[in-house]
Amino acid sequence: MTDITAQSQRLLDLHAAPDLLKVVNVWDAISARVVTDVDGIEALATASHSIAASYGYEDGEHIPADLMIEAAGRIVAATSLPVTADLEAGYGDPGETTRKSIGVGIVGANLEDQMKPLAEAVAAVEAVLAAGQAEGIDFVLNARTDAFVKAGDRPHADVLADAIERGSAYIAAGAPLVFVPGGLSEDDISAIVDVWGPQKLTLIGAPGTVPLARMAQLGVARVSYGPFAQSVALMALQDLASDVVAGGGLPPHFRMLN
Repeated sequence: MTDITAQSQRLLDLHAAPDLLKVVNVWDAISARVVTDVDGIEALATASHSIAASYGYEDGEHIPADLMIEAAGRIVAATSLPVTADLEAGYGDPGETTRKSIGVGIVGANLEDQMKPLAEAVAAVEAVLAAGQAEGIDFVLNARTDAFVKAGDRPHADVLADAIERGSAYIAAGAPLVFVPGGLSEDDISAIVDVWGPQKLTLIGAPGTVPLARMAQLGVARVSYGPFAQSVALMALQDLASDVVAGGGLPPHFRMLN
């Protein structure tokens, strides 16, 4: 078993375990090292928004795919943990983007459906999984449906039904996980898990979301934090700048991390 196949299997096992996998997203080598050093962290995930922002690009596939993949490779090189990447919608070629990502050590990914026609979205899922098989690994695809984040003013029941239908199609196509970002309630989570089964649904942690302990009880596989992790770091930097301007300095709890 090669290292990358071991990493992909490890990542898959972490999602299949009954414990909630807690992932804090990173965007460069130093953020990867800092998070890796925290006891209890078992895997890393990149955040496309955060990587793009660090290079001066807006989110939404504005950053060149090869630059995003290079950044992901630097994260892989900075940690011993398995790394899953945010590949947005695949940068125009989900299969090839996946192949290149595996080439730098990525063993899993998020893939947005952007509420494209379902057949097109399923084909993208299949392309990603086929790329993983061609490279000799069980690529841990976290197929994302944007049903909730693109809900608009549609009735809630319709939005939930869309999320369940789309996720069911991605699971049928072979995706081991489905990511449903948005403000899901406990009832929403229960309805989804009732259809897909436990350890298939992944969620994002945001203000007002269901507490982590309750997510675990409901059968959620993973929670991640997307661009919010970078925002926390940038808030600390901005607060330091404000304190310095006001005549202060480093906070009392300061410690060197690198």
